[in-house]
Amino acid sequence: MSANYKNKVVVVTGASKGIGAEIARQFGAAGASVVVNYSSSKAGADKVVDAIQAAGGKAVAVQANLAVEADVRKLFAETKKAFGRVDVLVNNAGIYDMQPLENITADSFHNQFNLNVLGLLFASQEAAKLMSDGGSIVNISSIVAVYTPPASAVYSATKAAVNAITSVLAKELGPKKIRVNAVNPGLVETEGTTSLGLVEGDFHKMYEQQAPLGRIGAPGDIAPAVMFLASPDASWVTGETLYVGGGFK
Repeated sequence: MSANYKNKVVVVTGASKGIGAEIARQFGAAGASVVVNYSSSKAGADKVVDAIQAAGGKAVAVQANLAVEADVRKLFAETKKAFGRVDVLVNNAGIYDMQPLENITADSFHNQFNLNVLGLLFASQEAAKLMSDGGSIVNISSIVAVYTPPASAVYSATKAAVNAITSVLAKELGPKKIRVNAVNPGLVETEGTTSLGLVEGDFHKMYEQQAPLGRIGAPGDIAPAVMFLASPDASWVTGETLYVGGGFK
């Protein structure tokens, strides 16, 4: 696999922790100039930037809430100011609020759709303007788009929407030589899944029992798949959803 992203500009949304932080670090290690987007954790984003720079890479942290259209425009204005263009966008920013049907509220619904779906669309819209000669958009979806566990009606719906959007945008942006793909992670140990109690207990055990590879994932399992889809090795791959979950179905 081509791992050299020298002279490439990569924007990773929601990159202050978890999967997004690892994706940003690995792109930086491969030579990319990385925009580390964050919404609230400046300290986390600065830590990722410091790690990239300490390894000899280039990175800047940019605050923007992807659910706010003006913030999205600011993110890409700052990207253009820092690096001049965008070659790769990784739409990683997202939230989840697992609730059974009787507890779903309008606020919870809109918060998840505004960030996970509308924010992704706005980011893709702005990135495409800065991709002058081709480019790649990689959307971070989720296995829940098809696994659909109980109490995930809204979150699973947002990720099913991401999969559909991936296919649509691949067709819309193909004439501009912009490829659009999605990575659908399984259960990955991050700060978020840990806080929800998903990396311990019954769900963890069930996942390990049903996954052919017998374990949950780590952020380092996801980043290489993203980097492959963004690379020239995937130059004839677009509109695809790649499930990375140890074979769990």
